Amino acid sequence: MDDSVLASYRERISAADDGVLAAVNHRLQLVAELHAHKRAKGLPLFDAAREQDVVARAVARNGGPLSDNGVRQLYALLLPLCTAEAARLGEEAAPA
Repeated sequence: MDDSVLASYRERISAADDGVLAAVNHRLQLVAELHAHKRAKGLPLFDAAREQDVVARAVARNGGPLSDNGVRQLYALLLPLCTAEAARLGEEAAPA
């Protein structure tokens, strides 16, 4: 099937997906750096209040069409994912 409109949307969606992946990887790198700093200073890695603030900020800044509930669901996946991946990176970087 040769549908140029379909192909155009798929290309643009793929480009958006690339941007999402780049943004998540950038966020993860920052979280990993923050965790390294916290470990060096003996600070706890997890801050529940900060996570609540992050979600509240995202909801407040959301311009849609993603619903506020959708933003909460997204961050319910994103925050623990970044925490787990940052921990993995920290373990990989730790001297054996």
